[in-house]
Amino acid sequence: MFSRMREDIKAVFERDPAARSTLEVLCCYPGLHAVWLQRISHWFWVRRLFFLGRFVSHLARFLTGIEIHPGATIGRRVFIDHGMGVVIGETAEIGDDVTLYHGVTLGGVSLEKVKRHPTVESNVVIGSGAKVLGPFTVGKGSRIGSNSVVIKEVPANATVVGVPGRVVMAAEKPAEKTDLEHGKLPDPEAKAIACLFDQVRDLEKKYADLAREHEKLKQRLEA
Repeated sequence: MFSRMREDIKAVFERDPAARSTLEVLCCYPGLHAVWLQRISHWFWVRRLFFLGRFVSHLARFLTGIEIHPGATIGRRVFIDHGMGVVIGETAEIGDDVTLYHGVTLGGVSLEKVKRHPTVESNVVIGSGAKVLGPFTVGKGSRIGSNSVVIKEVPANATVVGVPGRVVMAAEKPAEKTDLEHGKLPDPEAKAIACLFDQVRDLEKKYADLAREHEKLKQRLEA
């Protein structure tokens, strides 16, 4: 248990440059507290002590602003940065070294008592406000941009942005950095509009060339 807690603290220092001391991390990081309390609630849950699991989960939500169902499965070194408004559903599964920013939802789209929440594999980064909805897999090393709404499978090492989420970058190898680099994510709408502008300029050039040829032909016929 204590080795996992040390791993969690180390993960905070690796992924948050604002962390200055171990005491600060222990006392002032609600994302860390939420993960630790979820482990306790999950311990009760798998032993069918459902009320105690839900009560600890409810207490964690009150203290941290992060709601993680006690039935969710969370891996090692998961880091929830800032964390306020994060919601993780009952059948969600999160791998190792995953980073979630505030406002993230790992939600379901079914009322049936089946697997209805996403499986997030290792080394995934999910940006603030993103919604991942449904019982599909978000592949290893993928990145999901802020405020994206993802409703279908995400391949490994892909970058997803938009509403609904679309894969805008895919790589065979995982990214070297574990942060999202929000400012460098491509904008598919802006790219599409830029392509349209390029086509319009190309058409305008062709029209101008045809108009000049027509004028020359007209002058020759008049001569």
